[in-house]
Amino acid sequence: MIELGKIQNLEIVRESSIGVYLNSKTEKSENEILLPQKEVPDDAKVGDEIEVFVYRDSKDRLIATTSKPKITLGEMASLKVVQDTNIGSFLDWGLEKDLFLPFTEQITEVKEGKEYLVYLYVDKSDRLCATMKIYRNLSSESPYKKGDIVKGTIYSIKDDIGAFVAVDNKYQGLIPKSELFEKHRCKDEVEARVVKVREDGKLDLSLRQKIYKQMNTDAEYILEEMKKENGFLPLNDNSKSEEIKERLSMSKNAFKRAIGRLFKERIIEITEKGIKIL
Repeated sequence: MIELGKIQNLEIVRESSIGVYLNSKTEKSENEILLPQKEVPDDAKVGDEIEVFVYRDSKDRLIATTSKPKITLGEMASLKVVQDTNIGSFLDWGLEKDLFLPFTEQITEVKEGKEYLVYLYVDKSDRLCATMKIYRNLSSESPYKKGDIVKGTIYSIKDDIGAFVAVDNKYQGLIPKSELFEKHRCKDEVEARVVKVREDGKLDLSLRQKIYKQMNTDAEYILEEMKKENGFLPLNDNSKSEEIKERLSMSKNAFKRAIGRLFKERIIEITEKGIKIL
């Protein structure tokens, strides 16, 4: 079976003056597809299998290429806009024919020369297209459970909700706003811990370790920041959450746990004006 939008091994079934025609070795398709002569390996012959990517040419015909695209069907990637028109934009995905991003699939203003995170899908006309609407193409049926460490890409950030993450570029994940202590951007790749698997299968994530591990990390970080400021930081238990987050990129509770440990170990002193190294 020949699969649009995927890298696959296809068999050379016949030769012609313009290239070779390919088909699946196991599940023959009705129509053979062309691999242009300029891409045919010198020693290729009928019966050989070649790894190719299948897409549509400028005349909307299925065609094969030995070039590797920057994105395949069902995947996400950051692609550069090479042309912007009134019906949509065209993206560089590493092939001769640029990838179309319809205007209706754009969620923000798109500018030529900029890169945007997109997902590759097949539209109603059986053509490969890009969309910036990542969420609807992600699954909520992940194999992960609470405590697992996962990797993903941030594809949307909403100040009142948090950062939406495509885990493995396949599954729906969210870093709640209460877990965001640093500035992040769309396209950032993150490693996170699953703190909850919701009833609908979506994953709640945290960029921080479990409390007992994170406390050590936070305590070391605070000490390093204090050393940069001659052993003193103008923060203590009474400081506002916003001040702590701005200065140390952590929550007030995490800050209090960390300085509590440093205080018990007699490494710092907590005063009305702040904390200082003993």
